[in-house]
Amino acid sequence: MYVTEVPNRNSPPAILLRESFRQDGKVKNRTLLNISSWPAPRIAALRRLLRGELDGDPASEPTCGPVFGLLHALNQVASDLGITAALGHTRLGKLAFFLVLARVAHQGSRLSAVRWAQDHAVAEVLGLSAFDEDELYDALDNLCARQEKIETKLWTNYLARCGTPPALFLYDVTSSYLEGEKNALGQFGYNRDGKRGKLQIVIGLLADSAGEPLAVRVFAGNTSDPSTVATQIDILTQQFSIAEVIFVGDRGMVKKVGKQKLDQAGYRYITALTDPQIRLLLSKKTLQLELFAEEVCEAEADGVRYILRKNPDEAKRIRHRLDDKVTKLRDKISRRNELVEQSARRKPEAGLLALQAWVKRHKMAGLVTLSLDGRRIVETINAQAELDGMELAGCYVIVTDVLKVQLSTEQVHASYMALQKVERDFRTMKTGLLEIRPLFVRKESRTRGHVFCCLLALKLQRELERRLAAVFGTTAQDPKAVTVSDAMAALSRLPLLHYDVDENTTVTRLPKPDEHQRKILDALKVSLPTR
Repeated sequence: MYVTEVPNRNSPPAILLRESFRQDGKVKNRTLLNISSWPAPRIAALRRLLRGELDGDPASEPTCGPVFGLLHALNQVASDLGITAALGHTRLGKLAFFLVLARVAHQGSRLSAVRWAQDHAVAEVLGLSAFDEDELYDALDNLCARQEKIETKLWTNYLARCGTPPALFLYDVTSSYLEGEKNALGQFGYNRDGKRGKLQIVIGLLADSAGEPLAVRVFAGNTSDPSTVATQIDILTQQFSIAEVIFVGDRGMVKKVGKQKLDQAGYRYITALTDPQIRLLLSKKTLQLELFAEEVCEAEADGVRYILRKNPDEAKRIRHRLDDKVTKLRDKISRRNELVEQSARRKPEAGLLALQAWVKRHKMAGLVTLSLDGRRIVETINAQAELDGMELAGCYVIVTDVLKVQLSTEQVHASYMALQKVERDFRTMKTGLLEIRPLFVRKESRTRGHVFCCLLALKLQRELERRLAAVFGTTAQDPKAVTVSDAMAALSRLPLLHYDVDENTTVTRLPKPDEHQRKILDALKVSLPTR
């Protein structure tokens, strides 16, 4: 027997109780009862009874099963973004998808992900049978091998959602230090993390004007920033097939070789000058110091546009940092001189060398000179060096070959400032929710696969954040707003419940979410299964 609905033209459908039977070798149906007048809860209860969900004692004590709500919600949002389809439905594709979801909800190593999976409904949600860490490492290798194809599929999905490709692309790089010494891409290089003596890798992230991550590449740790630009141009021209691009790179990113490659591709650029480059232009009278003000100002020379601005708040911070360094230095000098006065055996030369090293380490060598006056250390501040160092405090110059008819002065400035969105993505990947480090891998393919997995997790995390903010607001607007971490903690309280009917039969049910969980699910546009 079963319950079915029969359309009834302009009237409500007829709800009938029917049964199937076989006659003369054919399956036929007959109506037993018209239950259209029954209340909806009674009809729903009859459906459940006929499906066998109420077999046994429904009041028996349930056994708590794996957590269902969290993986189910992440799975639906990721499917909306096209991540599920892009990764594919093979076993390796499903394992890679699991790694993406685990990166958002758990972080950690592949082994810890296996342990985490034991408490979550991986089989019920993803259709994955038991796996071990070796299979997850294979999934990383597979992710690396298919990265370009997956990025291209996600790009196609992006175009379907947005309609037209963006004209502006943001690009920035960062480094991530390594704890071990055996990583295939680990090299010593310019370390942004302040970890001396650590090998590192370099990561380049390409995003649209809103900061939506589109592609990521991993380079050896000693790779210079400008040399990574050519790879991004190949992604835009060959992989994404984009004809017109305004490429926005961080300070000093787009140099001579990069500009040539961009020009060959027919692309424009927006970047910023380094301090030595600004001083060179000032010495050539191409730019004048008087042009730097709080309001943006533009100058043209040699076929490019220079957008100048002085940030007064940044100038105050630089002044404060310098004063703080000088104060700390004087305090160290004073304490060292006191120790030398109290002990005739102490050598003032040793203290002088240590403080000179401190001055060099804090980039004050041209500003402060230390010397001995008898057994006392004294400092001398070079007033002209201090004046020269502070004259460009808070000043920056943006340079572009974008025509004025394409972007105004203010638009060029705003486009460069948009790089803060990529920097925020890096913070999320490195030290925030996703924890790209520590890297528990050594092989090049697995390192690239791990970073690409973090990119996919970043796309998912940003969408979760966007959907939650649309309903609950942000913590900047309301300190009690629901964050991604809060939502995942709430959905982790939604497990499956197992009811033992007899020795051979178990009925599995999903409990009704509480009001807070329901609001989160509605905000994420996630529906729970009816069965």
